[in-house]
Amino acid sequence: MTTNNSFPNPYPGPSATPGRVSRERTAVTRAGMAWAATIASLVLLVLLIIFIVQNQEGVTIAFIGLEGTIASGIALLIAAVGGGLLVAAAGTARILQLRSRTRRQRNGRSTYRETKGRPEVN
Repeated sequence: MTTNNSFPNPYPGPSATPGRVSRERTAVTRAGMAWAATIASLVLLVLLIIFIVQNQEGVTIAFIGLEGTIASGIALLIAAVGGGLLVAAAGTARILQLRSRTRRQRNGRSTYRETKGRPEVN
């Protein structure tokens, strides 16, 4: 089997031609991650705008005695944002609970469960 030397080596090693740049992976940076998150957010925003524009039919919404007409796309957007806020509130409460527990354990103070002789469950 003969090799064709007219094609460059795609994986240059120590014996690579001097002056050629080796293909090393660059480290992932926070700025790079922020840039990727920004692009993903913009794509989602464009899709959301398309969804709202295509769903302009009016629907009647009733909630706790209040009633009104609103575009279905906007109604679904409001419901999604409300659901997201509920999830964020629950997540925030859990994070604060875990931080408080960690702070108590770090300072040597026992928790209520530990004083009753029960093992603490995370």
